[in-house]
Amino acid sequence: MIEEIITAIFLRYNYYMAVIIMLVGLYAMIAKSNLIKKIIGLNIFQTAIFLFYISTADVVGGTAPILVPGTDAVYVNPLPHVLILTAIVVAVSTTAVALALVIRVYESYGTIEEDEIVEQWQESS
Repeated sequence: MIEEIITAIFLRYNYYMAVIIMLVGLYAMIAKSNLIKKIIGLNIFQTAIFLFYISTADVVGGTAPILVPGTDAVYVNPLPHVLILTAIVVAVSTTAVALALVIRVYESYGTIEEDEIVEQWQESS
């Protein structure tokens, strides 16, 4: 009984790691007040989603989708991998825009701490 549970855990360790990494990223986005740390948390969260999505696309015993006449093989679907490549490009773009916005916020308020920005904004309104 215990051996079956341990085996089941080790067979799906990548899913557990994806959830743990996702929670770390979510914590960083919610709990930190520094805008750069929030962006890093967003990147960690996105990486966890990439790991989870690629893990679900894996086929045990699967081969590259190259058709060879006369063979009866199980092929891995390349679509999830292509989608993740697109998602990586979107993640890099999102990070670049977020960092540009942080630079503008720093130029306007002189800080990247969320609490101080809100305080200065309330004083000016």
